[in-house]
Amino acid sequence: MSAGTWAERRREDRAAAAELARRDADAAAERALHAEAVRAEIAERRRSEQAARDEAVRVARVEQSRRVRAERRKRAAARRAAVGVWVARHRVDLLIYPLAVASAVMAVPAMASYGVALYGGPTGAVLPVLSELGMWAFALAVQSRRRTHPGAPVWALQVGVWAFAAVAAGLNLAHGLDAGVSAGLVMGVVSVAGVIAHQLVTAGARPARRSGVVRAAERKLRAARRAALRAAVAEIDTDGDACLVHAPGVYRVRRDRLGRARLAPHTTPGLPVADDSAGAGEELAAEVSAWLAEQTPPLSSLPVPSADEPAGGTGDQHHDPVDIGTEDDRPDGHGVATLDRRAGGRDGEHGRRRPRRKATRPRARSMAELRAELAAAVAAGEVDPASAESIRTG
Repeated sequence: MSAGTWAERRREDRAAAAELARRDADAAAERALHAEAVRAEIAERRRSEQAARDEAVRVARVEQSRRVRAERRKRAAARRAAVGVWVARHRVDLLIYPLAVASAVMAVPAMASYGVALYGGPTGAVLPVLSELGMWAFALAVQSRRRTHPGAPVWALQVGVWAFAAVAAGLNLAHGLDAGVSAGLVMGVVSVAGVIAHQLVTAGARPARRSGVVRAAERKLRAARRAALRAAVAEIDTDGDACLVHAPGVYRVRRDRLGRARLAPHTTPGLPVADDSAGAGEELAAEVSAWLAEQTPPLSSLPVPSADEPAGGTGDQHHDPVDIGTEDDRPDGHGVATLDRRAGGRDGEHGRRRPRRKATRPRARSMAELRAELAAAVAAGEVDPASAESIRTG
């Protein structure tokens, strides 16, 4: 290989290496630029997400603050409304109780000092409890009774109010008389002024009186209840427990010779009259069914008498001959005879008058015969043992 060729090849190798190095540098630069762009994009995305989160937090805080303010305004409005309702309901109390407070402010210290001077020690300081608190305790008790139990009597509590008010006025009058008659009168009036105003307002809140018609109706109801209680009877069960039993119905309240109320049965036009026949029939049917079930042997198993056999069933009885008619004359084919009573008392075929037969009284039947007849009727299906009406008409 010549020197020129070798040099040329070295130049080509260096040029190729340089070109390769340039390409590597361009690729590295391009990768660096791409990495930088990716990092910038990621940073921008993170900033956007953080900004969105910050905005959401800010909006939530603003909404929460708005709700809190709205709730506070609502509670404040509710409190104002409640205060307005309370003031409207107690506007009279707001005018009266300041009088009571003013009366107590002046009377309590005066009574305390009077008690200390009178008893010569701190024991007398509790004198206002007797003179002032006593009448106010009864006054508030009257008000509470009328609010919780409208219409209840409060005269006993009012007696207590005025009795303790007299005590308070007397003690304050005695205290004021040490300084003169006018001072005594002023202190006595001041002591009871508040409770007098309070009782005047409380007396004005008395519920409306009931009408005379209502009171008369209540008196009549009370008299009817007392009469029903007096007429009630006791029903005692097998365990010894007792209860009162009343007879339902329509009654008029009467007075006996002693002036006691009593109930007299009465029928009022326009009101239905109770009919107990159905209940009595059901009770009778139940009793008959129970009696039939207790028979030994059962009545249905007894021999049924023949229609041709006499009612006595023995054949030994002798009776006057009576025309009992044909089988068609017997209702439902039962062995009950009917007299032949044709028009004019004559034979319908020949027109001859039949001889009159002497009337005979029905023979009294024994209990055995009655049971046999009932058993026969039950076996034939003509009598329903569960129906009292069927037993009566059968």
